[in-house]
Parts: sequence; C-alpha cells; structure tokens
Amino acid sequence: MQSFEQIRSHVSNLHTLRTNDPYLISFDLTLADTRHQGIYLAEMEGEDELKFLRVSTPVGPATGVDAMRCMRFNWEQRTGFLAISDLDGSPYLQLIENRPYSLLHRDELDRVINELGQLGDRLEQAISSGGDSF
Repeated sequence: MQSFEQIRSHVSNLHTLRTNDPYLISFDLTLADTRHQGIYLAEMEGEDELKFLRVSTPVGPATGVDAMRCMRFNWEQRTGFLAISDLDGSPYLQLIENRPYSLLHRDELDRVINELGQLGDRLEQAISSGGDSF
C-alpha cells in the first residue's frame, strides 16, 4: 500500500467508516462478546518527508494512570505503544502503532488493526474496572 487512498479503499470495503476525512478515517472494530473498539487511521509525515500510517485506538482517561506502568508496558510490547492525546480538553490514553507505507501491505494492515483493537479493548476493560490488570 503506497497511499492513504489505497488504505481508505481497503478499510472501507471491510468496515463502515465513521470519519472519512482527507487524511483521517475511523471505524468501529467488532470484537468478541458484541464489544466494539474505535480505530483511527491517519496519514503522518516524518521529518524525512516519508509518509507513514498511524493506527490508534482510545483506551481511557489518563487521569490516575501510572506513567511508570505505561513505560513498562511500552517496553514489553511488540506491537503498539501507549501515548497521551487530548480528547475534548482532557488527557486520554491511546494505543498507537506507526507503520511506514513502504512496509505496509493488506494482510499486515489487517493484523495491526485487529491486534491493536483487541489489546486496546482489554486495556480499556482493565482501566475501567479499576483492577490491577494494567
């Protein structure tokens, strides 16, 4: 996949898009037990002007989340890392993966979306339940 339009075409054939902006699309990924996880795909440009795809999913409010545990989580992950973004003026924990277009193909895109969606949902459940899973 060499362009965001190719990514948009592929994803829109599999999912109903909620957001369909020039360089941002989003949709709900259907998971087990009738759960859904919001997935966001955005085109980003590096300092070297090469384009890459950012795949992200919201996890939960960042309030009360231990930064040390987040860093430990990032160290242990093969795919995805935690970051803080702004959602309606409040800090929000996001699970993110960045992939250069040059290394991205359909099967890899589908795998990353599914892996991040499932992991994001598990993290969201752990945070919302107040448990020590995260």
